[in-house]
Amino acid sequence: MQGKEFEEKNHARWTEYEEALAKLEKQGQQAQDVSRIPTMFREVCTDLALARHRMYGVLMNERLNGLVIRGHKQIHRRAGSTWDKLFRFVLTDFPVAVRAEWRLLIVCTLAFILPLVGVALAGFYWPDFSWVEAVLGANMMEDLDMMYGSPDDQISNLRDAYGSNFMMFCHYIWNNIGIDFRIYAGGIIACLGTLFFLIYNGVFFGAVVAYIHVACSTEAFYTFVAGHSSFELIAMVIAGMAGMRIGLGLLNPGRKTLRRSLMDAGKKSLPLIFGAAIMTFIAAAIEGFWSAQAMPPMVKYSIGIALWLVCIFYLGLAGKHISVRSAKKERSSIEA
Repeated sequence: MQGKEFEEKNHARWTEYEEALAKLEKQGQQAQDVSRIPTMFREVCTDLALARHRMYGVLMNERLNGLVIRGHKQIHRRAGSTWDKLFRFVLTDFPVAVRAEWRLLIVCTLAFILPLVGVALAGFYWPDFSWVEAVLGANMMEDLDMMYGSPDDQISNLRDAYGSNFMMFCHYIWNNIGIDFRIYAGGIIACLGTLFFLIYNGVFFGAVVAYIHVACSTEAFYTFVAGHSSFELIAMVIAGMAGMRIGLGLLNPGRKTLRRSLMDAGKKSLPLIFGAAIMTFIAAAIEGFWSAQAMPPMVKYSIGIALWLVCIFYLGLAGKHISVRSAKKERSSIEA
């Protein structure tokens, strides 16, 4: 092959690589999808080696050498700070990972919501404390009476129970992280553990709602849970998605070895469980420092509804422009 033919054959690929490098140098890694640049860099390195070996001329060698140097600088440049990585994860990587597993989102949501709604409705129509006590236990029913028996005594009872807002925050961190971890770790039992804990928590919360409506103050309960419920419940479902991803890696390794399949499934689950941990931390902070504060009920309800909308729109739209651009690039590369 002559030098001119070699250049004409690879001109489009070199131009695409040049344009990608120019955008990366100007706008940084967060401005575009850079997943193909390492592959393109290796291809250009191969082209440079061929051009030198076949002595295609100084101009072509200088151009390719320049592209290799620029690519090397961008690929091996110092990574962003920890805060940059955290912001990118929160703003882009986490919601994109949730949307990529939309099937698991539907399964885990139904596994949690259906038992919750079913048990709560059963409590409304059959307000028999015997089956509620079988689910909650006598100690839990006493705790619910103490926390939600009356709006007037709620704040003083909570302070007596936990001592301070900070200790309340620590308690909720310990409790909620433990729930999410059990849901996540249960995925290793072929998804059965994750599904069991999601259904169990749905039944438990449904029994709590049923008991509150029969024996306690609904205002005390709903004003307390309104602020943090969105972060806490959605994080629980996302932890279930992460656990299901682990279980599916075990159940369906495909052509991979079981070890490789589990490793790949673990990598896919990490953004989900990390994001769920962040949402759980936010929920605990709201629950410990804000939920028990004395405020008009409508203020708490309004903020609670607003936070639900924020969570839904965040998971549904954040980072969407990045994922759409990545899909277009991948489709165009396949067509080429």
